[in-house]
Amino acid sequence: MKKFKLGYAPTRRFVFSAEDAFRYKVMIREKIASFGMDIDIVDLEGLNAEGLLYDDHLNADLIIDRFRQENVDAVFFPHCNFGTEDTVARVGRALGKPVLLWGPRDESPLEDGMRLRDTQCGLFATGKVLRRFNVPFSYVTNSRVDDPVFERGFTNFIGAANAVRHFRSLRILQIGPRPSSFWTMMCNEGELLERFGIEVHPITLVDIQRASKRIENGQSSELAEAVDYIKEKLDWSEVSEEDVRRIAALKVAMKQYAVSTGSSAIAIQCWSSLQDAMGIMPCLANAILTDEQIPVTCETDIHGAITSVLVQSAAMNRHPTFFADLTVRHPENPNGELLFHCGNFPVSLSVEERPKLRRHFLFDDHAPGTHEGEIRGGSMTLARFDGDHGEYQLFLGRARGIQGPYTRGSYVWVEVNDWPLWEEKLVRGPYVHHSVGIHANVIAPLYEACRYIPGLAADPVDPTESEIQAWLRGAQC
Repeated sequence: MKKFKLGYAPTRRFVFSAEDAFRYKVMIREKIASFGMDIDIVDLEGLNAEGLLYDDHLNADLIIDRFRQENVDAVFFPHCNFGTEDTVARVGRALGKPVLLWGPRDESPLEDGMRLRDTQCGLFATGKVLRRFNVPFSYVTNSRVDDPVFERGFTNFIGAANAVRHFRSLRILQIGPRPSSFWTMMCNEGELLERFGIEVHPITLVDIQRASKRIENGQSSELAEAVDYIKEKLDWSEVSEEDVRRIAALKVAMKQYAVSTGSSAIAIQCWSSLQDAMGIMPCLANAILTDEQIPVTCETDIHGAITSVLVQSAAMNRHPTFFADLTVRHPENPNGELLFHCGNFPVSLSVEERPKLRRHFLFDDHAPGTHEGEIRGGSMTLARFDGDHGEYQLFLGRARGIQGPYTRGSYVWVEVNDWPLWEEKLVRGPYVHHSVGIHANVIAPLYEACRYIPGLAADPVDPTESEIQAWLRGAQC
């Protein structure tokens, strides 16, 4: 996976101290490097004597060329003094990437009354000109380099920009049509392409069956590794050696198709034709691939696959997602809910050291292939990209794991702030019973990502929009 690249374009204005601007250019670069984010920074060194963006219209073309050649994913314009708003806007418009605007808070005026930077004043000017150029941008409150609000805003922006870059290059591998009785899984493939540039690459169940059979009958290292993984990580005593090999072959076949088609995620018709054709459930194969950062959604949920990529990339691919049904309310906790699916949650999230590989507990054929057990709780984000009638929204909410009764399948009980409010929002739509969870707080970066995705509106339930905005300004939330 290509590492995230940030264009670093510190800016100054000629009437203020060039020396102080240069000092802050270095200080800010060192500070963002200390945040420990695994990103590449592309700067302006060598384009002029200072490595700064300033009042020279030739600067804009040089900066644009460098950032295009380096294929940066976003641009940060720290205002090291007042800054040069027109050149910032030209670069931002030409690149069409997410833009972060911030400047360090000024010190007291000198003893003679002179001010070295007037950074805040320049931020007002640049914000206005970016609007004139129709450049959407993120903003962090004018603060000192060491203030926590700067680190919070910067890291949040990187997560948002990473979600945007993955969204803009999204291709979903669709394996089979939706189950005929699941009208909730309808989606408008043409509209996804026209509106967002999202591609769907469909293959049939026959395609995946043939590929799996070829792999199963072979002796590839990929198959051997998948078999070894299943036997090491799971209690497979309830299924046969042949079942394990067939499940492993399906996992390998799905991954090969995803890689060869350039797909970021997979949506599969997990029942019931696949069981008739192959004699297994794909749940564990889905779980293993999701752990490998190729999220797989059940019941050919294209919108769920889109959600998974957004959520995963907002967390900078440091945590696996899990794809869940919102199923039943907690028997005792009025704000509790069961997140469940037949057996597809990532193995790495399991509470048990060796969770069980089992046969499906619902369908009549009880085909093997479900990975069952409770996953760990803790704080998590729940999200859902969905839409109808040409309008799309991104549901966002936070939850925490709680104790609840045992149930079959992959599951975790969670508590939210106000379940009746959540339920009403979900029922009224445009959402369905599927959601994507992750053990990370990615609500603010996903909220910010929507700023750069025309036609997608953030729909946060907890925290609220005003609470997210206050948190980005430095408030506790």
